[in-house]
Amino acid sequence: MPFASVVVPGTAQGATADEEGRYRLPLAGPADSVVASAIGFAPLSRRVNKAASQTIHFALGPGSVSLGEVVVRPRENPAYAIMRRVQQQKPRHDKRQLTAFEFDSYNRTEVSLRNLPAAVERRRMLRQITQLTDSLGLPRDSSGRPVVPIFASEVLSRFYQLNQPLRKRELILRRQLRGAAPREGSVVSQILGASFQDWDFYLNWQQLLGKDFISPIADGWRFTYEYELQDSVWVGEDFCYQLAVTPRRAQDLAFTGTIWITKREYALRRLDLRVSPRANLNFVEQVRVSQELTPTPAGPWLPLRTQVLIGLKPTKGSTGVTARFTTVNSKFDAGHPHPLPFYDRPLETAPEAFQTPADYFARHRPDSLSAPEQATLTALDSVQQLPAVRSALELADVGVNGYYRAGRLDLGPVLTTYGFNSIEGHRLRVGFRTTPELSRSWLLRTYLAYGTRDTRLKYGLRVHRILDRQRWTVLGVEHRRDIDLVALLDNDYALDNPLFEASARLGNISGSRPVLRDLTTISAQTDLFRGFTPRVLLRHQRFTPLYRFAYYTGVPEPGASTADRFSLAELVLETRYAPDEVLVQDNQNRRTPIGLKRWPVFTVRYTRGFRGLLGADFRYHKLNLLIDQSVRLGQLGRTDYRLDAGYIPSTVPYPVLKTHLG
Repeated sequence: MPFASVVVPGTAQGATADEEGRYRLPLAGPADSVVASAIGFAPLSRRVNKAASQTIHFALGPGSVSLGEVVVRPRENPAYAIMRRVQQQKPRHDKRQLTAFEFDSYNRTEVSLRNLPAAVERRRMLRQITQLTDSLGLPRDSSGRPVVPIFASEVLSRFYQLNQPLRKRELILRRQLRGAAPREGSVVSQILGASFQDWDFYLNWQQLLGKDFISPIADGWRFTYEYELQDSVWVGEDFCYQLAVTPRRAQDLAFTGTIWITKREYALRRLDLRVSPRANLNFVEQVRVSQELTPTPAGPWLPLRTQVLIGLKPTKGSTGVTARFTTVNSKFDAGHPHPLPFYDRPLETAPEAFQTPADYFARHRPDSLSAPEQATLTALDSVQQLPAVRSALELADVGVNGYYRAGRLDLGPVLTTYGFNSIEGHRLRVGFRTTPELSRSWLLRTYLAYGTRDTRLKYGLRVHRILDRQRWTVLGVEHRRDIDLVALLDNDYALDNPLFEASARLGNISGSRPVLRDLTTISAQTDLFRGFTPRVLLRHQRFTPLYRFAYYTGVPEPGASTADRFSLAELVLETRYAPDEVLVQDNQNRRTPIGLKRWPVFTVRYTRGFRGLLGADFRYHKLNLLIDQSVRLGQLGRTDYRLDAGYIPSTVPYPVLKTHLG
């Protein structure tokens, strides 16, 4: 029986069977019997002998429950009375009422392809994988087509949460990637743990595939859902009401399925939900979520086991992708917060996590694998060694990161190797950046470029020294000489995208106010506390416009002297505040923000220009405020906005002013 409960009577020791009805129950001490139970079946007890390891099978028979007298009010659905009690008791059971909690978390992710068209199935890489899976006896789908495993991961971590103020931390203890896996240390390889599998139905909204779904126990439950009291059953050692839930409107972003509510506490004990196929989710064929919860000594409940299945298929006859996520939590500890600085690093990977022995998860996995699951992991270990797969992974890595890995260097960005524009003609560029394999404390990036029409040599060199990874204290020096556009001079955040950087110098750029820019910068930054990062820059720039340009050097009147080039010497003070942002350090010594943020991100910048310093031509002040946020709009979805505003109380040529991006 899927998800049957197996417990030692009179103790807290127990386990939950997987989808195949398999279970594994380690015991901390001697026991004389174990009891298995499942919804709709009579509990069954089996004797335990004195052997150190033994296998006990259960064959459960049908069960019945005798209910006491039930009084149904006229014209009222009895499920509504239960749901009202659930709402009254939600504050007692919501884990946000705990001062803090922590637990060990095991997360398994499995991704496979199905419904492969014949033409796709014959491609070299998929043909090699299919031959391998068939040789290992992996089952095919109902139509006889192969189900091709692509990727799997297992992550063991310790998860911590503080609720006042809200802070989360996850320490990745061990991880293992199989199949067509991302590069070790990349952002994707680090977001497979508990921090990103947090399904909490006590919240009104569940974020799924970029949309927000209303929980079946949300505050506005009656406006979105219809309920039916189906049965009263035992779930483990808890006697529960079994309620069927369906959306009132099939198109709503809501769930359909079953929830189990404890009779004594009116707490959410278990759920089995799926998304209606009529909900507006592009390319999504199916979504299913199952979860079991367990109480803490303090009262609120925490997730014990969560399973999520997501199926994607763009069109009816196209290749489909199936992703399975399994989370098993254990060793709960509630009400014992750590000092606040403990939570300042939301995501951290232990050094030994990168050297996980091959048999580690076989010895420490908290649930049992079915025979197909075990065969899938075995197949994926071999998939990584297939030449076609290795080539595809290298191409995918170039497409995502823009660089080609060559030993301890990354060559690129590949997209900027060749370009053509109206100023430079054919633009040829070569460059590289160092990797942590060469140094974890130093990061160097350099390039050379040449234009066949303007015959100018361009170059750039950037060096960063990481002094403190804990607070991300970084010193940087940069010098470069290259062609830029006026619109990008004060929009540095736009150039973080390699595709944008390459496309900005393509085609006819003569009308975009190109300038030859010599830039020298010295910078320093550090995290004073979580989310608060001040930054200081000393910057010197020389501009040689490559179009007709002039400005008055004195009083603007006929015959007054003009100049067609200028220099700037600047001090830039910048502060960035992102109170709930999660930053992940990737394998290129960079930090990438991930996940959703409830609060906006504020960036305040003050620039002071000094006239006469290093030949600078202007004295000025510039203030700038940048605000980014993604706002939840419930059933309407989400909206992202960026507010970019500033004030310049100085008289300077227009290239020094702010040009807003269109």
